[in-house]
Amino acid sequence: MAIKLEMLRCFAAVATTGSLAAAADLLGRTASAVSMMLGQFEAHLGAPLFEGERKSRLTPFGRTTLAEAERAIAAFDG
Repeated sequence: MAIKLEMLRCFAAVATTGSLAAAADLLGRTASAVSMMLGQFEAHLGAPLFEGERKSRLTPFGRTTLAEAERAIAAFDG
């Protein structure tokens, strides 16, 4: 599976808002859809991006991935 821009946007939204519900509102999706996409992204990467179930704290890998995701999103949007 290829990493899709939608996955990067989803991950970045959860990371910056600190919750699935807030990210879902921002993206115009349901929280369950955001959660499912995040799970697919983590499975594809092979490592957890968040500590715990609440998705409020990034792992060290998650922080690195967020920086890369933000660069990719900015490049695409530019």
